[in-house]
Amino acid sequence: METKDLLKKVRKIEIKTRRLSNNIFGGEYHSVFKGRGMTFSEVRNYQFGDDVRTIDWNVTARYNEPFVKVFEEERELTLMLLVDVSGSELFGTENALKKNIITEISATLAFSALQNNDKVGLILFSDDVELFIPPSKGKTHVLRIIRELIEFKPLSKKTDISEALRFLIGVIKKKSIAFILSDFISIDYEKTLKICANKHDVTGIRIFDKLEEKIPNMGIVTMFDQETEETKLIDTSSSLLRKKYESYNIANSKRFNQLFSKNGAGTLNCRTDESYVKKLLSYFKKRG
Repeated sequence: METKDLLKKVRKIEIKTRRLSNNIFGGEYHSVFKGRGMTFSEVRNYQFGDDVRTIDWNVTARYNEPFVKVFEEERELTLMLLVDVSGSELFGTENALKKNIITEISATLAFSALQNNDKVGLILFSDDVELFIPPSKGKTHVLRIIRELIEFKPLSKKTDISEALRFLIGVIKKKSIAFILSDFISIDYEKTLKICANKHDVTGIRIFDKLEEKIPNMGIVTMFDQETEETKLIDTSSSLLRKKYESYNIANSKRFNQLFSKNGAGTLNCRTDESYVKKLLSYFKKRG
């Protein structure tokens, strides 16, 4: 992608997602993700209704009038975005590719963190960690993250969520807010998720397309697997095949929700033709 086209795409996503984070999600994000506690800020004169437990007796004695300690929330939080860049994210039908929805959600979360003066980091993963951007603050940093989400070309098309979780556990020592954005068509990540959820505030955002729920009867069609790069002829007129496919995806969705809930992590399911804005807002309100 040429630099000019890339900058246009970055700017377009910035305008859309920054408006969302400023007008909708900034306050919700702040209320859901609290700081590590309260830290001393200053002293001021006692006012009627102040809690007597906050009186600073040393200052009160010195000036012979009551003063109280003022505390403020110590935020300094770290938001980590773990983004699946495997081949299956290039699938999409009516509205957009899964990758595009993931990019917009990631940008919205990043700008919400920026608005609250929190750090943001990025982990792009396939079956290995493809890129790590350490947590930092500032608009320039967030725009770099968006650029990578748009133009990054992974070396592998396969998926291993466990590998990304292991990397997060190893590289981020303090508790962080971790959003994992994927279609979660992956296996064997339960043990790593349990360890990760004990250390970090984890939320899984499952992005999927309506054709991944049910296959319509289209006769014999050619299908290409983005991750294995295999091409197969599939007889979609077979009701048995369609039922098996539907059952598989129902089981995968159920497994995702159960695994995360079981380990105290949040879940959000968003179809590519649905409003991720409503989904995110509903999730924040429920958690708040």
